[in-house]
Amino acid sequence: MIIDLKENERIDDLQRNGYQIIQKKDGFCFGMDAVLLSGFAQVKAEEKAVDLGTGTGIIPILLEAKYEGLHYTGLEIQEEMVDMARRSVALNHLEEKVSIVTGDIKEASRLLGAASFDVVTSNPPYMNDSHGLKNPDLPKAIARHEVLCTLEDVVREAARLLRPGGRFYMVHRPHRLIEIITALKEQKLEPKRMKLVHPFVDREANMVLIEAVRGGKSMIKVEAPIIVYKEPGVYTEQIYTVYGY
Repeated sequence: MIIDLKENERIDDLQRNGYQIIQKKDGFCFGMDAVLLSGFAQVKAEEKAVDLGTGTGIIPILLEAKYEGLHYTGLEIQEEMVDMARRSVALNHLEEKVSIVTGDIKEASRLLGAASFDVVTSNPPYMNDSHGLKNPDLPKAIARHEVLCTLEDVVREAARLLRPGGRFYMVHRPHRLIEIITALKEQKLEPKRMKLVHPFVDREANMVLIEAVRGGKSMIKVEAPIIVYKEPGVYTEQIYTVYGY
């Protein structure tokens, strides 16, 4: 299929199932966090999944490549991102399996239907007003800072979207772990699995992956950490496994 690329866009190979994705050459592009989240999340056959703040649609596309889920939805508020995501879905002939919806995370359950999904994923903005300087480029600022939604908004809507027993998967920053767990438990989302991600074996963690279950019992499993690099510029075998090599 021939997909029209707009000015300053490129097509990147996702190294899975021959899938590709359209991204801006100098705009916000998906990173390791999105790839790790797609490797940490699990979607069973006949389950429906939704990704909140999907950006260019990277997580639904990667999840569809990995799992035999029934259907995948991506919710995104920025029209330019929605357009790129929809063209990427068409590029990969996934129109029957992946839908991209324009909308605000704060209105997700109203837009998509309460208790309509088995799985919710999100790679939300990591920084609030007390963490770092906002990028002057608005799309990048929206992706990285809580400009349009907060952690509490994401967790609340995830809880509302999930069926009882449904699973919420999120990647975030370890320095906000107490906030994350508090927000989850306030919405009756019980943390069940956690995995820390370290850039190098001797560096402190800079990402955390969390699975929470709607209405689950209180018990969490802290899994072995992920180490991204064995030396500068060289991924560990763990990362190649996540990528599917």
